[in-house]
Amino acid sequence: MRIAMISEHASPLAVLGGEDAGGQNTHVAELSAALAAAGHEVRVYTRRDAPDLPVTVRSPDGYDVVHVPAGPAEPVAKDALLPHMREFSRWLIERWRGDWVPEVIHAHFWMSGLAGLTAGRQTGVPVVQTYHALGTVKRRYQGVQDTSPARRVSYERELGRSVDRIVAQCRDEVGELVRMGVPRSRMTVVPSGVNLATFAPLGPAADREPGLARILTVGRLVERKGFQTVIRAMALVPDAECLVVGGPPEGLLETDPYARRLRALAESCGVADRVHLVGAVPREEMGRWYRSADLLVAAPWYEPFGLTPLEAMACGVPVVGTAVGGIRDTVLDGTTGDLVPARDPQALATAIQGLLDDRIRRFAYAAAARERARARYSWAATAERLVEVYSEVAAVRRPTRVVA
Repeated sequence: MRIAMISEHASPLAVLGGEDAGGQNTHVAELSAALAAAGHEVRVYTRRDAPDLPVTVRSPDGYDVVHVPAGPAEPVAKDALLPHMREFSRWLIERWRGDWVPEVIHAHFWMSGLAGLTAGRQTGVPVVQTYHALGTVKRRYQGVQDTSPARRVSYERELGRSVDRIVAQCRDEVGELVRMGVPRSRMTVVPSGVNLATFAPLGPAADREPGLARILTVGRLVERKGFQTVIRAMALVPDAECLVVGGPPEGLLETDPYARRLRALAESCGVADRVHLVGAVPREEMGRWYRSADLLVAAPWYEPFGLTPLEAMACGVPVVGTAVGGIRDTVLDGTTGDLVPARDPQALATAIQGLLDDRIRRFAYAAAARERARARYSWAATAERLVEVYSEVAAVRRPTRVVA
């Protein structure tokens, strides 16, 4: 099939760890690679954010990344991109007047959905929508700190009622959409996958401090990821170190306000000698860090899906996570890891220490985690399921040529 991925702010070529570069970038990159490997023709459309970017870049994984000139050719926060989506959609319509017209559009994030739906209506191409995050959830947990455009929730609701199919990533998202008024019949649950070649139990591991258990926590350095809860829990977990992977490169951590807050918190909790900020790590090197750990801690306040628990599980590392969002689906409580309430340092510390103290249970979790990741969450399986969805919607709506 000819598949157009739209990911307006999250380029699959971006360096991960920044404010707006994380799980969606990885999802789009890995999904596109899996689809290309299965023989499909994939083009990812993302906004041009630098003047020297070529229009089209061929990924080593066999898909094209197309840089759309919508708005200034410079970095723009994703919450400020809405005014440029009309220009984005017009460029797509004009582009698809040529020889390459997609058979299906898969939009990632709600603003991509607006651009994709406009272009799809003009070209007769069906639209599949993945939200990656919902405005209702963000508003619930961030309150006045939520910088989303005022009409985000209403746009997301209308998208849910207008696109040809919604691909939800977990059960929690389905319930949220139903409460928003989106019909359940329009949804299909297809979870994200994990790269089983990059993330595997065997391979090199990062060096570690002798005599200390290692706890790893990974993600963008933003408050909702729960790193403060992890640091507070570390005060109750002696004989262990905690590595925080993510954010800007190590040399730039001092310039990051949140990184400075985390270091100050570690100092005030008396764990500064056992909590280390690693900074950004290239995705292809993350396996070394997972394999070096005794367990992964994922403690977000909310999480639309959460790729890092899956990556750790594929490496044979058990997970202590908060019982939120997609983590409730991927981590089997008491089988592949332990789940605790969000923002509860005491409960988190108890779960961490309990697992560190029980070597047999930790090894059993590790084996079960590895098996679950391999059996249920390969990107090849995710791509295969999505092609079924694409074929279903394409059979109903055949694309037509755009005429002037």
